[in-house]
Amino acid sequence: MKVFFRFFKHYPKESILAPLFKLLEACFDLLVPLVVATIIDKGIGGGDNGLIIRMTLVLVLLAVVGLSCALCAQYFAAKAAIGTASKLRHELFAHMQSFTYAQTDKVGTSTMITRITSDVNQVQSGINMTLRLFLRSPIIVLGAMVMAFTINTKSALIFAAAIPLLSAVVFGVMLGGIPLFKKVQSRLDRVTGVTRENLAGVRVIRAFCKEEEEIREFDKVNREQTSLQNKAGILSSLMNPLTYVIVNLAVILLIRQGGYQVNVGDITQGELVALVNYMGQILVELVKLASTIFLVTKAVACGNRIGAVLDMPAGTEIAKSNETAGTNAAVVFDNVTLTYHKGSSPSLSDIDFSVSRGQTVGIIGGTGSGKSSLVNLIPRFYDATEGRVLVDGRDVRAYDPELLRARVGVVPQKAELFRGTIRSNLCWGKANATDKELWTALELAQAADFVRGKEGQLDAPVEQKGRNFSGGQKQRLTIARALVGNPEILILDDSASALDFVTDARLRAALKSLSHAPTTFIISQRTSSIRHADLIVVLEDGRAVGLGTHDELIETCDTYREIHMSQFKGGEEA
Repeated sequence: MKVFFRFFKHYPKESILAPLFKLLEACFDLLVPLVVATIIDKGIGGGDNGLIIRMTLVLVLLAVVGLSCALCAQYFAAKAAIGTASKLRHELFAHMQSFTYAQTDKVGTSTMITRITSDVNQVQSGINMTLRLFLRSPIIVLGAMVMAFTINTKSALIFAAAIPLLSAVVFGVMLGGIPLFKKVQSRLDRVTGVTRENLAGVRVIRAFCKEEEEIREFDKVNREQTSLQNKAGILSSLMNPLTYVIVNLAVILLIRQGGYQVNVGDITQGELVALVNYMGQILVELVKLASTIFLVTKAVACGNRIGAVLDMPAGTEIAKSNETAGTNAAVVFDNVTLTYHKGSSPSLSDIDFSVSRGQTVGIIGGTGSGKSSLVNLIPRFYDATEGRVLVDGRDVRAYDPELLRARVGVVPQKAELFRGTIRSNLCWGKANATDKELWTALELAQAADFVRGKEGQLDAPVEQKGRNFSGGQKQRLTIARALVGNPEILILDDSASALDFVTDARLRAALKSLSHAPTTFIISQRTSSIRHADLIVVLEDGRAVGLGTHDELIETCDTYREIHMSQFKGGEEA
């Protein structure tokens, strides 16, 4: 919980004032039974109506002052709780943003969502309730017992016997419920994961009519979560009946003992009523204290889960520089092997080839052959498990990630646009890009025509995930975004799959005409998109089964020949 205190320490005033006002409220509450006793004994018993009115006004005053103290305590507690949660959420989000692809895979997206939402909310509730009740409840319980002894020692002995029994029930239920609540919180990750998968893949689910299957899967994990919640709820529900049984037995004993003492004149009727009121206060506060401890326990568990994420080293380590002088190779894969986190087998094995500056490299292979994994090693989204990836003769692990990625333009396999405008999306490639640079990138990406047709052109709105654009338009905009920064290395990860053959050909011709001649990697399922590449890499099950030009591979590589023949009649374009 050191992470929690790191953020909570920014609110020292609130963390003192909130319990202080609650302490004042508790003191005023403890005076109420004494005022009631005075009204009964001296006001009603003595027939003094003036005293009844004055004492009633005192009760109203105590209520108003107590309410004011409670509101002040709530304000300061809420300020500290919400402020701490806000700082914690910002820190957690910033830390997650610095995770590498591998670290994100290790933690899991659903886990990160749960940490930044449900877990932070539990910590916020724990802080709030701790500041409000953790001091008030013990003070009320101990204060009520002390006040009972000041009224009558014999009757107060019933308090001394009832409080330990009540405490045993409350803390016994609490200790049994803590492990269950921890399991409930951890199972929430699975529910969040299933929900996220359904929301992200809703179109695919509908396309394959898998709604019923996904509903059954959600019902399964939801029932597991509900079962745990029910167990925890049943256990915690035992608290009220057990505590009420003990308190009511104590009240019966108190009335029996008090009635005898009233008859013999040891105590007055008002004092007996005060003792019963104190017993009621003890019951309420013990239940509140138990609920607070439940919340605090859940908050501590959630805080530890958040701390585990924050303690994870984020970002990529920069290795010592190992430059290789005198090389003309822009990119070199030196016996590279890649195994993902918890992967049963390597996704890439013994990849070994080099690419000269300005060359175009085509990468082709079946689904799951490792095409995206290969290019993701260049900007160091993942680190090679074995071997090295060199950029300009230098191991990518020796580059500052920001400097390395500033030299690499990546168009991901899935076209992603962000809510805003076309301009704001393109400026991700270069923050201070001029209109001329933006239009040049759009012309190269074959996107200028439809952008000019939009109202506002560069300032045309883009909805979340680019919902107001077609698949081909989104792909061309993401290509333009990568081209704005004039990257030295351009990676097109199957980014023309939604383009027709004519637009695809124009795009490839435009890329060839670039004055700064970037080294280009094109991943494609079409041999027509890469047949003119200087080097074609054919992947199968993570291994390079073919390296060469189109003509060479047609002669020597069965895998490439099969792919090409399946797309063109007799090996020629239809």
